Amino acid sequence: MKQQAIQYLALDVHQATSVATVRDESGAIRMRASVPTEAKAIVGLVKGIGRPLHVAFEEGTQAQWLHDLLQPHADRVVVCNVRGRSETVSKSDRIDADWLSEQLRLNALRSVHHGSAGVATLKELVRCYMNLVDDATRVMLRVKAIYRGRAVATAGKGVYRPSQRKAWLAKLENRGVRARAASLLEQLDTVLKLRTKARTAMIAEARRQSGWKILRAIPFLGPVRVAQLLAIIGTPYRFRTRRQLWPYAGLAVVTRSSADGEIVEGKVRRRKRAPLTRGLNRNFNRVLKNVFKGAANAAAAKAGPLKESYDRCVAGGVHEEMAKLTLARKIASIVLRLWKKGELWDPAKVTMQAT
Repeated sequence: MKQQAIQYLALDVHQATSVATVRDESGAIRMRASVPTEAKAIVGLVKGIGRPLHVAFEEGTQAQWLHDLLQPHADRVVVCNVRGRSETVSKSDRIDADWLSEQLRLNALRSVHHGSAGVATLKELVRCYMNLVDDATRVMLRVKAIYRGRAVATAGKGVYRPSQRKAWLAKLENRGVRARAASLLEQLDTVLKLRTKARTAMIAEARRQSGWKILRAIPFLGPVRVAQLLAIIGTPYRFRTRRQLWPYAGLAVVTRSSADGEIVEGKVRRRKRAPLTRGLNRNFNRVLKNVFKGAANAAAAKAGPLKESYDRCVAGGVHEEMAKLTLARKIASIVLRLWKKGELWDPAKVTMQAT
């Protein structure tokens, strides 16, 4: 039986409408269409094209919803990241969909992970908690800004405590400013209550994940950090080795080199010089980086096998910041290895080799 040719569907998704372009294996455009950005319309379009079908669309607000919607109806669904694409050429929804379909056919799209359906609930609870943390921080900064703008020192957290609130509000002479500060403090009370509830729900959901016990056994990974790891990474098998995890967490060193070859006795050989470093990679998951850097900062300040590894780096002439980076990379490597193998933390197995 002759195998049917694969068709390539690209969607340029917007709030109201989505523009679709379908190509065949030869690259010819077989169809263009515009449909409402609604589940029924998009699924109807995909079913009408038939299988085998590969679908691609850009990362965005509707990406997770659209990925889960189309996964059962297509042979392959690619959510792609097109950062860095030149903006010097003409642009429209149709042009974008045409370009995306051709890149899909050539297998030239950079995929963004949208799997791990089992942690979908945890992802939302982690986002809820992190948003409330940001909101609480924002309100606290606004309260201190009021006092700082009137040359009133507010060291510590006393200004936020309900038991000291009356005394702190009395320091504001203007009635309008005092009312504003009181309103912000009431907001803070509400946000802190919601944050506590969100934290409890997040940790309860994280405990249901298979990797909870393994990651909680690792030092300096508390319940909040473990919940964030479980939600963001989803599954450790996304990363073949630690070399793929480090860039995702913003812990990969970017290097540059040029004119790498030289002629010696009529033969080409590589120059014996180290490549120039250009800092860490800038395209990364910021929450994941905060998790590993926070764990490394804590580990560098408390006695243990991880502290010994950090001290060895510093004693070897490595700058303290670089030693902490090395420690963060080591913790990331430990997380990936133990999670994959299903083993618990064993300090006796920690190697002193710098990562």
